[in-house]
Parts: sequence; structure tokens; C-alpha cells
Amino acid sequence: MTQPVPPPKTRTNDPQRTRADIIEVATREFAEKGFAGARIDLIAEAMRTSKRMIYYYFGSKESLYLAVLEDAYGRIRQIESELQLDDLEPVEALRTLVAFTVDYQRANPDFIRLVMNENMLRGVFLAQSKSIQQRNATAIGAVQAVYQRGVTAGVFRPGIDAVDLHMSISALSFFNVANNHTFSLIFKCDLDSPQAIDARRANVVEMVLRYVGV
Repeated sequence: MTQPVPPPKTRTNDPQRTRADIIEVATREFAEKGFAGARIDLIAEAMRTSKRMIYYYFGSKESLYLAVLEDAYGRIRQIESELQLDDLEPVEALRTLVAFTVDYQRANPDFIRLVMNENMLRGVFLAQSKSIQQRNATAIGAVQAVYQRGVTAGVFRPGIDAVDLHMSISALSFFNVANNHTFSLIFKCDLDSPQAIDARRANVVEMVLRYVGV
């Protein structure tokens, strides 16, 4: 006897998941080709959907790019907020923050490429985002809190600006990814070996701690 065919399952409509999937694919496209070179049709093809669907959720290429930037900055700031730096002594808290920054940026080269591309655009899209500016303000607040606790405890020297300290940490971490290929070729060194990665992380942490130390 022929068994009855079960009715097809109804596809669940999850706009939030769809938006997240589009942003994930678009991140790779924008990071690889920059804003000018990225193509919405290739993003749609990778999503196995239509350009119309992309525009339905984001309206324009510009809006999608801005959403990608906001997501990229949001992820690093969210993880930073979960480090629980207030539970650590100042030196260990700063050590943890610096090591995290080094590791996160190395593990997320697309983030570095997006930042580089936005700098080439002179920050025109970033300037439109209140959320990115607010999230980065909290990052400075975290650095300031750790640093000030260290000054109060007598383990950090006074007079260092929190924005400058944050910039120094970012610069030392950023270079490892942004200049990886050119630096490796010019100086004939393997910056991607586990030993080189560990050594570079330790050196960056040490440089920052010596800079702020009494």
C-alpha cells in the first residue's frame, strides 16, 4: 500500500538571520575588493538569492557597506566588553586587553581590510554611523578605566592620554596584519609561524606595559 506523502515543511521566515547572512557574505566581498570594486550581484550569487532581495533588506550598496562596517566594529567592541577587565589587577587587565587586540586583529584580517578601505575613502561612511562612534567611545572608556586604576595603584605613570594609548595598542596590532605580506617578503621572515605569532604578541604586550609603567 502506498504511503501518503507528507506535506512539505513550511520555510521559516527569519529576517534577522537573513540580514546576518548577507552581511557575512558582503563582508568578504567588501574586504577583498573595497567599496568601489565590490559587486552586489556577486554577493547575491554567493547567497543564492537575487539582487532584489539584497536591496529589499538594505536599500542600496552604500547602506549595505555601512551595515558591514557597523557589524565589524560591533563584534570587536562586544568581545572587548566581555573581557571582564574590572576583575583583574591593572597590569594583568592591560596585558589581557593588549593580547586580545593583537590576537583578534590577526584572526580577523577582513576587519583590517575594511578599516584600510574606509581610510582610503577618508572615513566618509564611518562618519555617518552614530553606533560606531558610540561603540568606539566605550573602547576608550575601557582603556581609561584600566589605566587610571593603574595610576591610582602606583603601577602606571600618570600623564598618558587614553586615546593615544588606545591608538598605540591598535597600531602595534594593526601592522602585523596590514603589512604582513610586504614585511615578510622584504625581510625574508615567516610572520605566520606559531613561534613568530607568539613572540610578536609577547613583544607588543611588553612594549605597551613598559610604556605605561612607572
